[in-house]
Amino acid sequence: MNTLARVQTLWELFVAGGLLMWPIVAMSLVVVTFGIERSIALRRGRFVPRGLREGIAQLGASGGLDATRLTRLCSDHPSVAAEVLRAMLARAGRPLPEIERAAEVAKEREASRLYANVRPIALAVTVTPLLGLLGTVQGMIIAFYTTATLDTSANRTAELARGIYVALITTFAGLCVAIPAAVIAHWLEGRIQRGFRAVDDVVDAVLIAAGRADARARATPERRSSDTARDSKP
Repeated sequence: MNTLARVQTLWELFVAGGLLMWPIVAMSLVVVTFGIERSIALRRGRFVPRGLREGIAQLGASGGLDATRLTRLCSDHPSVAAEVLRAMLARAGRPLPEIERAAEVAKEREASRLYANVRPIALAVTVTPLLGLLGTVQGMIIAFYTTATLDTSANRTAELARGIYVALITTFAGLCVAIPAAVIAHWLEGRIQRGFRAVDDVVDAVLIAAGRADARARATPERRSSDTARDSKP
């Protein structure tokens, strides 16, 4: 019985809040929907899968990074890191700054895509309190107008108090949506930032391994030419 009475009270508050309660409810649904979707989509494996990380470590330990095997690894483990590595592989053989620039462009592109569904939550953080404030201002105008036009024998204080109480409902509802939305948006942004730090670690490991392989490749002909010159001496 108490639960039913509580539900009826909440519904009465919702109705008393007026039409602006509907967009506030709509924004709450946006926050819940995109919050669940992003929390699933931004799992750690979405950035750097374990198989990709272990495969790169094995390639580096074997003495070099084979472009064909690295491409196959990226295909087998689709992720943010794989997209960045593909962009780097497309610039293979080019100067190092150009490869690094390709990696940065790919990371910016992936970040924009991952942040896309966080923006509606951030929008709710800003818009929902304003909707609540708008409803309160509207309610206050109505409350004061109603009080001013009452008959002199009416209890104006009680009527004004009732009007203010109704006017504050939308502000309360707006804050009830905006505060959790702010927490969710901050948490999701932190997840994205941590994910990209893991991607940076993978990119750095690939660049270091590629640099070592390139140094060995340059050193081998020099060593051979030195050995040839030494053998040719009488």
